[in-house]
Amino acid sequence: MTDLSTPFVASAEHMAAVFASQAATALRLRSSSAEDRIAKIRRLRDAVLAHTEDWYRLAAADLRKPAAEVDIGEILPICVEANDAIANLKKWMKPKRVWPTMMTGGTRSEVQFAPRGRSLIIGPFNYPLNLTLGPLVSAIAAGNTAIIKPSELTPHLSGFICQLIADLFPPDEVATFQGDAQVSQALLEMPFDHIFFTGSPTVGKYVMGAAAKHLASVTLELGGKSPTIVDASADLQLAATSVMFGKFSNAGQTCIAPDYVYVHESVKARWIDCCKAELAKAYGDTAQAQAQSAHYTRIVNPRHTARIAALLEDAKAHGAQVLAGGAVDAAQCYIQPTLLDNIGAGARILDEEIFGPLLPIIGFTDLDAVIAHVNAGPKPLALYIYSEDEARIDKVLTQTQSGGACVNHALIHFLHGNLPFGGVGNSGVGNAHGHYGFKAFSHEKAVVRTQFSMAATLLRAGAVPPWLSKVLRAGFKWI
Repeated sequence: MTDLSTPFVASAEHMAAVFASQAATALRLRSSSAEDRIAKIRRLRDAVLAHTEDWYRLAAADLRKPAAEVDIGEILPICVEANDAIANLKKWMKPKRVWPTMMTGGTRSEVQFAPRGRSLIIGPFNYPLNLTLGPLVSAIAAGNTAIIKPSELTPHLSGFICQLIADLFPPDEVATFQGDAQVSQALLEMPFDHIFFTGSPTVGKYVMGAAAKHLASVTLELGGKSPTIVDASADLQLAATSVMFGKFSNAGQTCIAPDYVYVHESVKARWIDCCKAELAKAYGDTAQAQAQSAHYTRIVNPRHTARIAALLEDAKAHGAQVLAGGAVDAAQCYIQPTLLDNIGAGARILDEEIFGPLLPIIGFTDLDAVIAHVNAGPKPLALYIYSEDEARIDKVLTQTQSGGACVNHALIHFLHGNLPFGGVGNSGVGNAHGHYGFKAFSHEKAVVRTQFSMAATLLRAGAVPPWLSKVLRAGFKWI
């Protein structure tokens, strides 16, 4: 297989024809067995693993992403998703028996998991492999067809994904289309049964509006300003190691990366020293070494580089002190891992999602004020707290709202297949991963089989006798 850095862009007519061809397949897949679906998932997983060296090469071409980050952030999550489905799909597909209520005594009830039908998966640029093929595993597990639109900003990886899918599946079952926003818009005009989108809240609102025209269900994995809190009781070395990895992996282009950090004033200076030491250990102890590091990803393109650089300049114009980093090489799409302090009010970086390697650090003494600040903004996709004080941990978790949260860690909840992954409000709609991903691509259908019930007796009688009406009214609060 060869990579396709110049994508073939299908016509709207061709995309519509492929979409139409998936209608009959979607009906056929409703009766597909767990064994059939598992075989497809296993084949997909094995193909991803077989091309590990290709993913390294292509990720380097698109993002200069190091091999270790490809392993951890791209290949590993797909294998976790696939292995979870392979091990548990028979159990997930099994109808769930439900106890009858007092009113439905004498019936047998269950929840059946039916495929939603034709699904659309729109992937992002930051983790092109993981965030397109991971949802595909869930779509296949639930018995759906799929059309995938990978990001045009990573043409080498996206082109190879298209080739891989074409080798594994007929287009009436799984198809891929490359191109810019016009391709996405054309696809969103079609009456899909479910849409899985990963990207920004701004585009997510557009996707949700397009889905509403057809009353399609959606899973939206968006983003936002995920806060981090390091309190006075925290293990400072652990917090520094965890936050530096979580923030600067993939050059900060991670939807659940720590966006900004509140650090208790009593430990702030020591924690910053730990962070600087971690950056030196990870990427080099000089600006030149960091610029030449083979372990540091680049920004996806010049436009995004300019956006992040503008945030940095605006922060400095508002009084920000650069504690570490600060170098920008626009020609190389390189922005040095940067720590910022003392950012003045009104700086854009305090309000806009950064999605890059800039980390604002804010001192605090009053935890209630921190919680109030978090609650004043849109609900974030993730929240992280580093503390050894259980009362403070519980206070933060109880009094804030976020899609997910980690205590004394960052990012790890994404890899936990037994947990739902998703946002809330501005950071997303619905959940993904494991059983939750299977349910996202499934319709939970209520099925009741009547054996003998009060309802059936009433229907046969054709009317409710007065004495029974009195009994029912008397028993309403218990039924």
